[in-house]
Amino acid sequence: MNIPNSITMARIFCVPLIVWLILSDQMLGAFVVFVLGGVSDALDGLIAKQFNSITRLGKYLDPVADKILLVSIYITLGMKEDLPSWLVILVVSRDIMIIGGIVFSYLMGVKVRIHPVLISKANTFFQILLAALILGNEAFDLALGIVIVINVYIVAITTVLSGYQYVTTWISQNSDG
Repeated sequence: MNIPNSITMARIFCVPLIVWLILSDQMLGAFVVFVLGGVSDALDGLIAKQFNSITRLGKYLDPVADKILLVSIYITLGMKEDLPSWLVILVVSRDIMIIGGIVFSYLMGVKVRIHPVLISKANTFFQILLAALILGNEAFDLALGIVIVINVYIVAITTVLSGYQYVTTWISQNSDG
């Protein structure tokens, strides 16, 4: 366990705190912890690359930490009706589909190579941006209504496109011929 992996683990351990803060209507605290989570995500990657301490564990742990954080926030914001339920279902379903495909392939003895493509990176960016906009809007009483609505649809579109990309990649890697 090196420093970047420890930072990633700290991000995972912050998830229950963020969920609790959101459920307790302490949006400023949730926003601050979310921003710190984003900073820690950049920091662990920077440290790993700068000090040549990229590990196999870190390659798996970092994206898992991101997914745990985002899925937890999206579900919680959906429960609070700060996000439309259809978007929460779409985002969570896509992630379950990806994880299910990986597990299914593993059980079939097929090695799956997951390499995030541009649309997937864009999707993650817009998911993070939308969560930050909602938390910031609530924390600072901003009037970001239309900006949030636009980002809801951007997240929906990039989620569908990214999901489609993963499915087509999975099918091509799992086909017999």
